[in-house]
Amino acid sequence: MQLYVGNLPYTISEDDLRALFAVHGEVTRATIIKDRETGRSKGFGFVDMPDDSQGQTAISALNGADMKGRPLKVNVSEPKKEGGAGGARPPFQRRPQY
Repeated sequence: MQLYVGNLPYTISEDDLRALFAVHGEVTRATIIKDRETGRSKGFGFVDMPDDSQGQTAISALNGADMKGRPLKVNVSEPKKEGGAGGARPPFQRRPQY
């Protein structure tokens, strides 16, 4: 089960995230999403737990829990949506000048 973890403090490490969830069961992967250019955390990440019941336990225990003054948002991750804001922009066209 892949869990979305939002509203993370920007100073948290992937090891900290793994340790937070390991209390509730086995964690196979903990990833914090970072900005490509700066390398700084974007404030959210994902945790993979192989056992769904342990994942649900983690959601119940950690959703809304305080971490360094920030209430965590934890829920089941949804598949990435197609389309969206990413991708190529249409070419820039100047407006006619009168």
